[in-house]
Amino acid sequence: MELLERLFTFEGLGRQLSQGFVHNAFLACAVLGLAAGLLAPLIVARGMSFAVHGTAELAFTGGAAALVAGVSVGLGAVAGALTAGLVFGLLGLRQRERDSVIGVVLAFGLGLGVLLLSLYKGRSSNKFGLLTGSVVSVDSTDLTVLGVVAVVVIATLAMLYRPMLFASTDPDVAVARGVPVRALSVVFAMLVGLTTALAVPIVGAILVLSVMIVPGAAAARVTASPVRATLLAVLFAEIALLGGVFLSLAPGLPVSGYVAALSFLCYLGCRLAARLRGRTA
Repeated sequence: MELLERLFTFEGLGRQLSQGFVHNAFLACAVLGLAAGLLAPLIVARGMSFAVHGTAELAFTGGAAALVAGVSVGLGAVAGALTAGLVFGLLGLRQRERDSVIGVVLAFGLGLGVLLLSLYKGRSSNKFGLLTGSVVSVDSTDLTVLGVVAVVVIATLAMLYRPMLFASTDPDVAVARGVPVRALSVVFAMLVGLTTALAVPIVGAILVLSVMIVPGAAAARVTASPVRATLLAVLFAEIALLGGVFLSLAPGLPVSGYVAALSFLCYLGCRLAARLRGRTA
């Protein structure tokens, strides 16, 4: 009965929404949705879905190390994700090398992260949260880290978006035109690492693709315009994250499952819209 009250009464919903940790969760998800949505179309254009997964595993490792050391999980995730971004940017620039480099780093990071979690003697919910996310644990320190990282990502994209888009869609021509593709690849890998670090504490290492890849893949189904694709990706990311937090409040379940479901629904909707448009064209 208590669960039903929380689900279906305005009073119960109001109590949930008045909590400070809920405000932090919505703010954190709004920041993450903006950063992830801006990057998602470029990630899809570059074919870097596997790289995002590998980066998430290193962010997971950094978060696990932070748990053992007793410092902020967000800072640990940032350190791990930056390490992954640097490695992928420097060693995995060629298409034929990328998958093997990512596979090696992913396996190492996941194994080390599991070892570190086994050494952690604190609450099991903290361990579980690294894998599935735990927005209720976002505090003011984590919000500060989120804000700083988001500003860095957005500012860098604002300065380098055009050459980065060129290098993502047609790297061979970009090289011929004198665009520093190698340097941009390293910078982009670092931006992906930073944003992934934002996502791991919120949606978990397992389902980070639901906010880093799915919004961009959905937008690509309905438009070829880079600007419209970016705007749609941001919209889909925000719907998935903010909607996921809202839906997870009453049952008290991990937010990541709801985020993944909403992202998938956005993708299915875009595929359906594209098919219907193709039939009427």
